[in-house]
Amino acid sequence: MTQVRARRGDREHDPHPAAKRNRYLELLRAPGALAFSSAGFVGRMSMSMYGLGTVLLIALLTGHYGEAGTVAAAGAVGYAVLSPVIATRADRLGQRRVLFVQAAVFALSSVVFISFAELGAPFWTLLVTGLLAGASMPSIGTMVRTRWSTLVDGDAQRLHTAFALESVNDEFIFVIGPALVTLLATQLFPASGIGTASLLCIVGTLLLAAQRRTEPTPKPKPKQKPKQTRDTVAAPAPARRLRPWQRLGPVGWPSLPAAGLVTLAPAFLLFGAMFSAIDLSTVAFATDLGHRPVAGLILGTYAFGSAVGGLWYGSRHWTAPLGRRFTTTAALTVAGVSAFWAVPGLLVLDAVGFIAGLAISPTLMTGYAILERQAPPHRTTEAMAWLSSTISVGVAVGSAFSGHIIDAVGARWSFAFAACCGAAGVLICVAGRRRLRTDDDQQQAELSAAT
Repeated sequence: MTQVRARRGDREHDPHPAAKRNRYLELLRAPGALAFSSAGFVGRMSMSMYGLGTVLLIALLTGHYGEAGTVAAAGAVGYAVLSPVIATRADRLGQRRVLFVQAAVFALSSVVFISFAELGAPFWTLLVTGLLAGASMPSIGTMVRTRWSTLVDGDAQRLHTAFALESVNDEFIFVIGPALVTLLATQLFPASGIGTASLLCIVGTLLLAAQRRTEPTPKPKPKQKPKQTRDTVAAPAPARRLRPWQRLGPVGWPSLPAAGLVTLAPAFLLFGAMFSAIDLSTVAFATDLGHRPVAGLILGTYAFGSAVGGLWYGSRHWTAPLGRRFTTTAALTVAGVSAFWAVPGLLVLDAVGFIAGLAISPTLMTGYAILERQAPPHRTTEAMAWLSSTISVGVAVGSAFSGHIIDAVGARWSFAFAACCGAAGVLICVAGRRRLRTDDDQQQAELSAAT
């Protein structure tokens, strides 16, 4: 493991990077890379469409944002609770077996949920079926990133580029998805938006599961050593350097796959609340001004800014520690969001949203990169799923609170709520920055000291 980390460091700090080559195209030429990345793109379209589609479905049918946000929150909580469990099974049993089952369950639960909503079923039935649909949604993003981690085989620079590519894909998904789901739900019929999101998720999941060549090898949980008895004489264990996931302090979090989750999990929870509050606030703000279909375009511009920032960030060679980069980009993101509550109209919101979005993708990809460096190999997917889950919990919290704030006092106060969530997340990043250190950061510091 030490040799692997050393090779990562050598590649990360290569003084002559392949600057003349397009790193993204070079990466996609690897066998199977374009196929699984494309399948993941299709499957992840639901990531930007399902929650908003749920809100639009119920809000258009009932006229209540509070109920719509609560049902969307239930689905996000279901996803957050179950996705780490599913990720653990994927690490140990293989992605193919897990994804086929998830696709079938998600298809059935989505059909039931949409049918109940269209039939005007009681609110509690929407809450339960929405929870089941969200819980069964496949976590495609973590599966794809785990495939990249396996494909690049410890090359830190290529992994940085791969995560940048997937983050940019995420942002293009958020450029296309909100506009598409809003257009479908408002111009065709309320269920068309969430129905399309469900179909794309199922198709992408099946395409990804069918690609066995790039599927990571299942990694069973390492067997525990037998406990020593009085009759057993054990030689003293040699002193060894602790890995980041072992540096958990005196309190101890033995179930966590990476130490950075102590900081990243609550921070991403608050960022998820910020993102969902922005989504609902934008829809409500545009509706108040008489231009509800424009909300999807504004959210798309916000995500397009993030895609531009991600492309720029991923194409550069960085030497600053990952933890410092994460905290800095998170602070820049929240600084832009803090201006949303004061915008006078939709055009200004669109422009400010683009600028604010520039730092989102670098923030997300850096957070995932920290966990990839810290987590042991047999828990990589689980670590990333924990991060996705905390975002989903945040989305649930943000959707529920934001929906009721909009119903009570309007969209501007909901934008202010989003800014407060983001600011709290940045404070957590600053307070817990020591948990974000990786072995590569220490190697870079030693290299700088030597030179």
